[in-house]
Amino acid sequence: MILYPAIDLKDGQCVRLQRGDLDRATVFNADPADQARAFIAAGAKHLHIVDLDGAVAGKPVNERAVRAILAAVSVPVQLGGGIRDRDTIARWLEAGIDRVILGTVALGDPALVEDACAEFPSRVAVGIDARAGMVAVRGWVETSTMTALDLARRFEDAGVAAIIFTDIERDGMLAGVNVQATARLADTVSLPVIASGGVASLDDIRALKRHPKIAGAIIGRALYEGRIDLAEASKIAAG
Repeated sequence: MILYPAIDLKDGQCVRLQRGDLDRATVFNADPADQARAFIAAGAKHLHIVDLDGAVAGKPVNERAVRAILAAVSVPVQLGGGIRDRDTIARWLEAGIDRVILGTVALGDPALVEDACAEFPSRVAVGIDARAGMVAVRGWVETSTMTALDLARRFEDAGVAAIIFTDIERDGMLAGVNVQATARLADTVSLPVIASGGVASLDDIRALKRHPKIAGAIIGRALYEGRIDLAEASKIAAG
């Protein structure tokens, strides 16, 4: 199981939100590249970046910060937020992003996801963010009428590299990851599923690790607040 320390970008800074609320942002580092280097020094082998402003605006907003991170580290980086068209996908992949995450557009324009998977094999993931089981989009501002399970099934044979599943109600709350919902999704589709939202302790890592179809976990606030030691978590994930 792969661990992904999270760097969420708002106004060029590294922040964490609570339940996706942009008005409840805590700044943890004004220098995202410095934060990326710190994660690598602590043993991170991958990074997960979200352009929060971009997710709301529908286009990249924190490009300077993302490029600074790419210049600072050499590990694979996946990026989501504001990626809504083919040109933006191509630009980020050419810039050095290992894998783009398509969220809002996966619901609104599934054909774009399919085309991108065909053009950029293994480099496109789908982000499914759910509130009470229903898909939320546009930076979690809007909740749709489609379930997370139905959206995941839509891309079963599209060539998607992974599904990144976030339980919005758990995100940033340190209340524990929703293992049950994540495992149910992983059991429903053949795609690798990465858990996100609420990972608060090493016990959460152990619980996710017990499900062989859960391929990874994104860790945010628990790392920033020192509740999880990344080296120890990595040992559990690799075990």
